Amino acid sequence: MEIIPTDKVLGARIEGLDLSHPLTEMENTAVVEALGKYGVVSFPKQSLKANELKAFSSSFGTLEINVAGSYQEPGQPEVMILSNIVEDGKPIGLADAGQDWHTDMSYSKDVAFANVLYGIKIPRRDGIALGCTEFANMHIAYEELPDSYKSRLEGMTATHDFNKFWETMRREKGSSRPPLTEEQRRKKPPVSHPVFLTHPITRKKVLYANPGYTIKIDGMDLAESDEILEFLFKHQLQKKYRYKHEWNENDVLMWDNFGTLHNAVADYGPDEHRLIKRCQVMADKVFSSSL
Repeated sequence: MEIIPTDKVLGARIEGLDLSHPLTEMENTAVVEALGKYGVVSFPKQSLKANELKAFSSSFGTLEINVAGSYQEPGQPEVMILSNIVEDGKPIGLADAGQDWHTDMSYSKDVAFANVLYGIKIPRRDGIALGCTEFANMHIAYEELPDSYKSRLEGMTATHDFNKFWETMRREKGSSRPPLTEEQRRKKPPVSHPVFLTHPITRKKVLYANPGYTIKIDGMDLAESDEILEFLFKHQLQKKYRYKHEWNENDVLMWDNFGTLHNAVADYGPDEHRLIKRCQVMADKVFSSSL
């Protein structure tokens, strides 16, 4: 096993592991520590069945079963299919591009630790990979936040709401999806999390607010909250904090949802096929082991 960092603000490549076989305890610990340190890690040249992707991912925590049941691997509900491919007039997967910058499941009381994606078909144009995944480093975004904001927001929480993302997709991204029903909103109520979260691996503070789901700083006048959130969102997405992963077929890409924000780039057309399978690892194991 060899960990090869990029020369960017995030990212490392891990070679020498066959993810179709169980990791040793030492290998598992090394991957978790690499995630904390580098935020995003890739495992090139893998060959995985859906059950093997599930087994690898589950070694890091409980796997989420997404509500989008029609886009799950048959018999493997923990494995979601992300794709723009249409067969017999029906999409075989859920489109994941164009959602803008966010942190998965910050809208949930039980938050996610990591995403694990396995690239099967990668669109290319003139030999260049499309559908890259971008990331932003929330460790450094916190470190370089002005002291006045650190002191003002220390100990404060912010509200995250799934409906913000949903309405943005309807209003700005051209989605034909209907508004969330009252029942759907009851199932996904707004939740609060610390603005500055202590990372369970590095034990350092990260900026845990994101443009996709964060709607308000709790206990603050709405006008002041909007002004501060606008500053935080602009601050955390500066180019100097960003890293772009260019996919290759058979890449496994894993990222830490506490130390990064991410954005799936929608630069490919409907006839440029993309197929990725995904597991989402909840934070139960990483938080319990860090106590």
